[in-house]
Amino acid sequence: MKNNYKKRVAYFCMEYGIDQRLPLYAGGLGILAGDYLKAAYDLDLPIVGIGILWWQDYTKQLIGPDGYPYDTYPVHDYSFLEDTGKRVTVQISGEDVLCRIFKADQFNNKELYLLDTGKPGTKHGWITDKLYSGSNYDRIAQEIVLGIGGIRALRELGIEVDLYHFNEGHAAFAGLELIREKMELENKIFEQALEETREEVIFTTHTPVPAGNEAHDLQLLIEMDANNSLTYEQLKRIGGDPFNMTAACLRMSYLANGVSRLHGETAKKMWGHLDNAAKIISITNGVHRKSWQRKEIAEAYANNNDKELWSAHLEAKKRLADFVASRTDARLNPENLIIGFARRAAPYKRSELIFRDAEAIDDLLRTGKVQLVFSGKAHPNDHYGKDIVATLVKMDRKYRNNVVFLENYDIEIASYLIPGVDVWLNNPRRPMEASGTSGMKAAMNGVLNLSVLDGWVAEGPTHNVSGWILDMVFASLEEKLNEDEKDLQALYKILREEVIPIYYDDRDRWIRMMKASIKMAQEQFSAGRMLRDYYEKMYNKLSEVIEAERKKIIVDRKEDKVTVLIR
Repeated sequence: MKNNYKKRVAYFCMEYGIDQRLPLYAGGLGILAGDYLKAAYDLDLPIVGIGILWWQDYTKQLIGPDGYPYDTYPVHDYSFLEDTGKRVTVQISGEDVLCRIFKADQFNNKELYLLDTGKPGTKHGWITDKLYSGSNYDRIAQEIVLGIGGIRALRELGIEVDLYHFNEGHAAFAGLELIREKMELENKIFEQALEETREEVIFTTHTPVPAGNEAHDLQLLIEMDANNSLTYEQLKRIGGDPFNMTAACLRMSYLANGVSRLHGETAKKMWGHLDNAAKIISITNGVHRKSWQRKEIAEAYANNNDKELWSAHLEAKKRLADFVASRTDARLNPENLIIGFARRAAPYKRSELIFRDAEAIDDLLRTGKVQLVFSGKAHPNDHYGKDIVATLVKMDRKYRNNVVFLENYDIEIASYLIPGVDVWLNNPRRPMEASGTSGMKAAMNGVLNLSVLDGWVAEGPTHNVSGWILDMVFASLEEKLNEDEKDLQALYKILREEVIPIYYDDRDRWIRMMKASIKMAQEQFSAGRMLRDYYEKMYNKLSEVIEAERKKIIVDRKEDKVTVLIR
């Protein structure tokens, strides 16, 4: 396999979720990046990660006595990381900003190099203190460090690279540094430098709605030196005005991807108007099996032993119940049905949907026939998201032992929650979930997905075989209902007519569905499969795509000439 996977790749991402001791992530993007590096380690691939050392993480979000979330920002101890002794400098608003380079490779992951501008309270410590916090000015400064500083770090470390993989638009300024190098060090004109940069950049977009794609005022970028010596017109040529980070990455690459088949099609439609942009394909996300699939579940499935599988599943439920008891005053009953839901608390994910008509399931919750466990954080400045968390906490307090909210969602909570429930609930508004990976983790543990048909789910669970799909019951619902009402009625219908009867009255069928879920998920939605896809469909195919594009340009020009002659 190594013979086919020789391309040396530098992977740029704003956040990484590798281990509980290294909290450098806000949500799914970071966990995916961590799983990418761990899978690269397992497969011994020539990949290196570039990121930022966030001293205060994203937020430690706790619940106040009034039930409303509040944010704290402790400074973490990263003394276990290796200081490489290497330093690079970037320019931000006319000032030289020194960046230290730390190395993280202690967690069975490929090398991850993290840039740091100082601890909070130092001159430039505000830049790398908190992930996704502060003003637009702060965000641009952070992206200068990641992109421009990241390329300079590779040079300073003497790491040779064949391809640069930008995971989301935050890394766009890395492309500007690659262009500057070619112009200043190799005396190439802008157009040539841009073209050659496109030949070495791969881009992954995760955002399926236009509003979620970050854009900055061009004059502000120039004032802050993010332009990196490029002119206003050159910047506009790359990212437009305002400077759209996703559009810029698409114009600085020949090949890009969405993170599921559905999202790939959505991305093509979103960016089809963009001139001189990358070809967009689909590579569905995957999760690191060693990190997320419990060993006991994997062994029981491999042994094809139903009794052993149920025993391993029940043990995971007991483990969750004990963990919940250690964190809250609630006590789950492992024998009863447990449904889990853990996401970033954003309105489109509809965390509280199941409670929109709480009276309709009041009997199930009061008796404990259905138990619900939630977790998730809202962005510190997202009051709508915090209102959602407060709603979940209100239900926690109303139903005591049978509805639980676990504050400050992180890798540790996920490791107990995801394999410790019976059903994993997923009900975002369509088509706003580009992929989603928590449901993959659940599925490979035999936890059955109850989901809308969006993101990865369109390629995964089969209704009534390895999970349940809300969309499959729409035909029986009134057409006049809006999406929220349809999904809510479908959710209650499946819960009462399928999930509850099978769980309590047909254990053999439930176990068959568990096995079908594991079979469906454990290879198809693994990070190992994802990485192999990246090599086979992108890293190793880039030169072919470039050649095909060049031939197309030649043909187009010939056709234009013929058209002119005919006229």
